[in-house]
Amino acid sequence: MFDGIGMMELLLIGILGLVVLGPERLPTAVRSITGWIRAMKRMANSVKDELEQELKIEELHSDLKKAESKGLANISPELQDSINQLKEAAQSVNRPYQVEEPTPSASPAPESTPKTSDTDKEPAQSDKSNG
Repeated sequence: MFDGIGMMELLLIGILGLVVLGPERLPTAVRSITGWIRAMKRMANSVKDELEQELKIEELHSDLKKAESKGLANISPELQDSINQLKEAAQSVNRPYQVEEPTPSASPAPESTPKTSDTDKEPAQSDKSNG
């Protein structure tokens, strides 16, 4: 994890931290620093994952261009796999947006709304007396 930092350097950093911060604040400082390191690692991993996805998309795009240039005939198996992946991705994206139309035999259920009386519509009177 610490490339280039040996045990003696870590011990020196620990002693300096103990002298500067004191024994009360040193654990809090160590916790906050480790939290920062974790946050930076998470951010680096998310950037790395996004770049890998973009590279895969770019590769699929170039494979599709190659397949189009060959006229989608006599293409290599890897290009065919790329095309199949793209088709599956397109179907999975379109699937949530497909609207299912109700069948004509199914009639919509009648709405049941509670009836309100005329007394419910009148505002409440205050019990204040004039005086």
